[in-house]
Amino acid sequence: MASNRPNVEEPTLHTQTQTQAQGRRKGIEARVWLVVSPTGLHHEEVGKHSIMSRTGLPARDLRVLDPMLSYPSTILGRERAIVVNLEHIKAIITSKEVLMINSSNPLVVEFVEDVQHRVSCSNGKPQKATENIDIDDQIEAASSSYTVPYHGSALKLSNNSIFQRSIGSESSGSKTKLNGQLGSSPKLLPFEFRALEACLESACRCLDSETTTLEQEAYPALDELTSHISTLNLERVRQIKSRLVSISGRVQKVRDELEHLLDDDNDMAEMYLTEKYSCQSADESPSGDEPNNDASELVDKRAEESKSERSSDVFGISKLNIEELEMLLEAYFVQIDGILQKLSTMSEYVDDTEDYINIMLDDKQNQLLQMGVMLNTAVMIINAGIVVAGIFGMNIHISLFDGQPKQFWETALGTVFGCLILYLFAFGWGRKKYLFAL
Repeated sequence: MASNRPNVEEPTLHTQTQTQAQGRRKGIEARVWLVVSPTGLHHEEVGKHSIMSRTGLPARDLRVLDPMLSYPSTILGRERAIVVNLEHIKAIITSKEVLMINSSNPLVVEFVEDVQHRVSCSNGKPQKATENIDIDDQIEAASSSYTVPYHGSALKLSNNSIFQRSIGSESSGSKTKLNGQLGSSPKLLPFEFRALEACLESACRCLDSETTTLEQEAYPALDELTSHISTLNLERVRQIKSRLVSISGRVQKVRDELEHLLDDDNDMAEMYLTEKYSCQSADESPSGDEPNNDASELVDKRAEESKSERSSDVFGISKLNIEELEMLLEAYFVQIDGILQKLSTMSEYVDDTEDYINIMLDDKQNQLLQMGVMLNTAVMIINAGIVVAGIFGMNIHISLFDGQPKQFWETALGTVFGCLILYLFAFGWGRKKYLFAL
């Protein structure tokens, strides 16, 4: 019995190991997501495959949102979702909700509050009332100047005219037509564009704040460096320049991404998730019982005609809305371009300061070189005097060494003055040749 006991425990241990591995794998794939919808905010623990089936995104696009990986700023328009990776914002925008990886970053918390405020349903009610008031005003203005053709001429009728009853049906028809025309251009942006606007505004606000902070630190440090060159000031300027290069690269990437979207209308058209969803739901709606074989061709023709009309209407609306999205993107493109202009101005100021410092250092180096030339010239002249002293210092007895002390002072002073005259001559020649430009 004791020999069979290990055989019984081995499958149990193997099963426990598999269970732990599956739980660990599940824990790696599943993450807590923040889901923001018009109804509110809630948390969901969803796996990668669930997100892929929910949003229709491939695994390649989900890697862009992985916080463990470093990807540049990207805005991707897909069939059922928009992938946004801007600075601290890593979000998936659909036609009904915004999904973000849960984070304790204060910037992310502020962004979530902003998105929740923008996509709330209470923002659309007063605008609808305003639209109804504008429609009534325009209908009254149109009916006040209604004209009726009468024997080749036009008769203008006012609101108090007796012919107002006769044109009541025509005015009601024009009212319905005007309602349809004005109702086809809603003033409220779709859900995905409001969420995208919140993403762009949060990214621009973050970059603008960092740029302002860097400006407040950079200009005083650069001015102090020009007044006093020291190792500490040079180190501060080096750190500021590295931060400047980093922020400039991030801002440039966001600007390039917005410019790419503005240059490609197809990418902007891909972001109309609400319209695509409404068109798909209209195409997939049941049309009743199946027709007979005799009437199938007629039904197919009518379906094709209605589909072509609906596609043309959607194309016109998309074209109009693309202009609205283009205006939205251009507004933030101008803001990002202004931030980049600030950074460019700061970079030019840093370069000017470096040039000024280099000029100052070159001037000091030139002064040191001039001093070195002057000292070398003096040493050469002194060596000439040392040669004279060495000649007279030889231990060889000649009649010249038997002179008086007066002759000694004359020789010594003559050697010194001769050296001075030679040095002044060399210095004057150097000034004439602009070797000593003092």
